[in-house]
Amino acid sequence: MRKNTVVINQQDNVAVVIKDMPPIPQGHKIALKDIAAGAFVVKYGHPIGVATQDIVSGEWVHSHNLRTNLSGALEYSYTPKLAKLPFVEDETFMGFLRKDGSVGIRNEIWVINTVGCVNKPAERIVSLAREKYMDAIDGIYTFVHPYGCSQLGDDHTNTQKILKGMANHPNAAGVLIFGLGCENNTIDSFKELLGGYDPDRMKFLVAQDCEDEIAEGVRLIGELVDYAAKFIRQPVPVKALSIGLKCGGSDGFSGITANPLTGAVSDKLISHGGTALLSEVPEMFGAETILMDHCINKNVFDQTVSLINNFKDYFNRYGQVIYENPSPGNKDGGITTLEEKSLGCTQKGGVSNVVGVLDYGEHPDKPGLNLLNGPGNDIVAITALMASGAHIILFTTGRGTPVGAPVPTVKISSNTELARKKPHWIDYNAGLLLEDEVGNADVMSKKFTLDEMCADFWRYLISVAEGRQTANEENDYREIAIFKDGVTL
Repeated sequence: MRKNTVVINQQDNVAVVIKDMPPIPQGHKIALKDIAAGAFVVKYGHPIGVATQDIVSGEWVHSHNLRTNLSGALEYSYTPKLAKLPFVEDETFMGFLRKDGSVGIRNEIWVINTVGCVNKPAERIVSLAREKYMDAIDGIYTFVHPYGCSQLGDDHTNTQKILKGMANHPNAAGVLIFGLGCENNTIDSFKELLGGYDPDRMKFLVAQDCEDEIAEGVRLIGELVDYAAKFIRQPVPVKALSIGLKCGGSDGFSGITANPLTGAVSDKLISHGGTALLSEVPEMFGAETILMDHCINKNVFDQTVSLINNFKDYFNRYGQVIYENPSPGNKDGGITTLEEKSLGCTQKGGVSNVVGVLDYGEHPDKPGLNLLNGPGNDIVAITALMASGAHIILFTTGRGTPVGAPVPTVKISSNTELARKKPHWIDYNAGLLLEDEVGNADVMSKKFTLDEMCADFWRYLISVAEGRQTANEENDYREIAIFKDGVTL
C-alpha cells in the first residue's frame, strides 16, 4: 500500500488518497497498477466503471479517465447470501412510553398543517405557545410545506401519507392538526385517513370556522401540553428504536469511514431487535445486487427488483438519464461514477438481511433492515424516513449540510477537516478512523478501530435517544419536503 493511501479491498486496483498528493486531491483515487483502456476499475471489491484510456500505476483516476459501466435496464436473479447476526440480550434506554404502546424519544408538541395556506398562522401560533408553555415540554414545532390543495392522484395521496406519518409519530406527545377549511386535504378527509385517534393527544383546528384561529390554536396547544406533561422518561427496550439511514454531500471517504460506521451501528441495533430504514433508491443503482442478495426470501427479492425498476421507469418517463449521479459536489470529493457512489452509500445498511420493502409513507411491519421507496434528495429523503417512523436520522456527509428533520438528525462527518470546520453542523466525526489521534471519544486515546468506534457511537446514539440534543435541534433546523410527481391545478 502506498503511503497516505488506503486500500479498501484486496481485489481493488485503486486506493483512496488520505492526504493531498498533488495533483491528486484527498479523497480521490490513485491507480495501484496499470489499468488498460476498457478494463474495469475496481473499488470496494467491485467494478466502479471502466477506464476510458490506459492508466499508469500511480496515476490519478477520475472523470478524465473513468466512466460508468451502467446502462439501461438489468435482469436480476435471486442468489441469496444471507448474514446471521448474533442475538443480543435486550438493553434499555430512558424513553417515553405512549398509551398505544409506541415509544418516543422526545416529548414535543407538533402543529401539522393540512395545507400550505396556513403555514404563517401556524408559525405565529407556535411562537406564542412557546412563550407560554415552553418550560413544560421538550419543544413546540410546526413544519411548513406548500401542499395539501390543488394536487391530484398520487401527489395528493403522498402528501396525506407523510402528514399521517407525522401525526402518528411517537416523538410528538401531542399534535394539533391545523387546516384552512376549503383545501383538498380537509380536516374531515384527513380524519378518515387517520382512522382511530386519541382525542387527548390529537386536536383539530379549522381556521375558517373560528373567529380568532391564533388564540384558539394557542389554547389547544395548552391542552396538549397538559396532556404531554403526564409522560416521563422510563426504561424501555432498545428494540423499540427505529433509525433512518441517509447520506448527503458524500466524498471519497464516506464509503471508508462514516457509512461503514453507520452500517455497523445499524447492524448492532438490528441485533437487539430494532429497525433500520434505508432509502435513496437512485443511490442503490450499481449496488442493488448486494441488497438483493441480502433479501430474506424470494418475495422480498421480487419487491426489491420492483423498487429498483420502478424508480428507473420514473426517470425514463421524464426522459432523464437514469445514471445521472454523482453530483458536482460528489465529484469534487473524489466520487466519479454512480457505481462508486452506490457501493459506498449502501454500506449504511451494514450486512443485515433485508426483511421488507416499503412504499413511500409506509411503516415497517417487522423489525430489521427495511428498504424505503424515495429519492436521494436530502430533505425529501429525511422527511420520508421520519414519516415511516424513524426516531433518529443517521446522516453521513463528507461535504457538510445544516439540514435537519423533525426528529434528531445526527450528522456524521466522513473526514476530520469537515468536523473541525463545521462543529455547529457535525455531531460525530467518523474521520477519526483515518487519524492517529482521537478527539471525540468518551475514553479512548488511541486510533479507533471500526469496532471501537461502533461501541463509542452506540453510546452516543443511546444518549441522543435519552435526550441529548443534536446540532439540528440546537439550531432549530427542522424541515420537511414532500415528494411531488404530477400536475398542480
